[in-house]
Amino acid sequence: MQLGTYKGDIVVHIEADIIAQQIARDLGNPPDLTCLQLTMQDNSTVHCVYIASITMANQVDELILKPLISANQQGNHVTNLAWLMSSIPIGQRQELDDFSQAIHQLLDGHCLLIPSADSKYLSFDVSKSSYRSIEEPSSEVAIRGPREGFVEDISQNVPLIRKRLKSKNLIFEKIVLGSQTQTTIYISYLRDVASPQVVDEFRRRISSIRTDGIIESAYIEEWIQDKTLSPFPQLITTERPDSVVAKLLEGQVAVLTDGTPMVLLGPVTFFQFFTSPEDHYQRADIATLIRWLRMFTFLLAIFIPALYVSIVSYHQELLPTSLLINLSAQREQVPFPAFVEATIMMVTFEILREAGLRMPRIAGQAISIVGALVLGQAAVEAGLISAAMVIVVSLTAISNFISPSYSFGIAQRIVQFAFLGLSSVLGLYGLLIGVYIMLVHLASLRSFGVHYLSPVAPLYLSAWKDMIIRVPRFLMNRLPRWSHDK
Repeated sequence: MQLGTYKGDIVVHIEADIIAQQIARDLGNPPDLTCLQLTMQDNSTVHCVYIASITMANQVDELILKPLISANQQGNHVTNLAWLMSSIPIGQRQELDDFSQAIHQLLDGHCLLIPSADSKYLSFDVSKSSYRSIEEPSSEVAIRGPREGFVEDISQNVPLIRKRLKSKNLIFEKIVLGSQTQTTIYISYLRDVASPQVVDEFRRRISSIRTDGIIESAYIEEWIQDKTLSPFPQLITTERPDSVVAKLLEGQVAVLTDGTPMVLLGPVTFFQFFTSPEDHYQRADIATLIRWLRMFTFLLAIFIPALYVSIVSYHQELLPTSLLINLSAQREQVPFPAFVEATIMMVTFEILREAGLRMPRIAGQAISIVGALVLGQAAVEAGLISAAMVIVVSLTAISNFISPSYSFGIAQRIVQFAFLGLSSVLGLYGLLIGVYIMLVHLASLRSFGVHYLSPVAPLYLSAWKDMIIRVPRFLMNRLPRWSHDK
């Protein structure tokens, strides 16, 4: 038996090498491409082809090459496909007859066996998995509950869901997207719980995506969301397996993307952005109070700057006399109108927030805290802004962090800037116009056929158990489920 090994540029010395030569040519003769040629006792050949950088070479040697060499020494017909499939001890295997499909398997970390006596390819999964360890998501910290979070490897994320949801009705459907990246996507749902119309709509929208590459779940979110020109998110993103399981039990659909720990969940309603997985790990009364606090801080975040500017600029008669005198004394040395003053402070805080996120963690915390304190105090002493404006902007900024969803927090900030602009022009009338426009927009939104303001508009009383309040467990034997609106 002769064992030939060659990488990169392929030297052709027998006819069977044409296939290996074609593979190398299609891949651009990469330096990590390994081609092994085994010549058998009957002068037939078997080619073993794999990419060393993404394949476990030790498993190729132990589980593929050694059985072939041993069988050849014993005089077995190792070029027989049935023998190869049954004798190589690797569970994930596949018989292929399409060359392009074989290339995709090779790029996925599989090892190809190409017998010269047959036109088919045998693919064995010996891919090298490199991923970070499972740890608590930094963006969704919980006081009580599981500490596990998804990782970038989709094959590690699926078991995190299955071990929590041991149901035969848990379905995973695989879709490959991206002509260049060939990214694996899983659509997951509970067959007896999720609406068939919603599942079909997810499947249709994702299958219709035509793009060169999918790198993160945000790529898919932009393709499948109902309205692009809306500040409000129409899908929930999470890194927590327990949150995904809870939403699957409510009838939602999960979209897992290989290469990112972020999982998309939908359909979604406006009121679900005030809930957190931790609500179900606390007592009902405590969870309800915390949920009310989130709703209250949402109102604070979008209304406080606009109310302050409109009252100070147009409706001073609404203030008590003593408070009006105090605010007038503070603003006497301020050279800017209230709208410009608020805009400068809010934009400055957004700059500090982004700087804190992008810089190293330790330095970022120091910049965000010290920067806000120093700049605020210096601006008041310099007479550029009033002390009351510092209080208003600080309370608004803190309220923006209460939302459990980062994308919903961004929507809050967009809305508060819009309300601020309307209030600076028309006062309270402008603020009321902004509220009306926002309510009309929310009422017009849908997420995969479900009204965004459900279960308030349209009214579903059965779903109120887990909306404004979280009722005790014994009154909610099943989690509320959302139906597809016709």
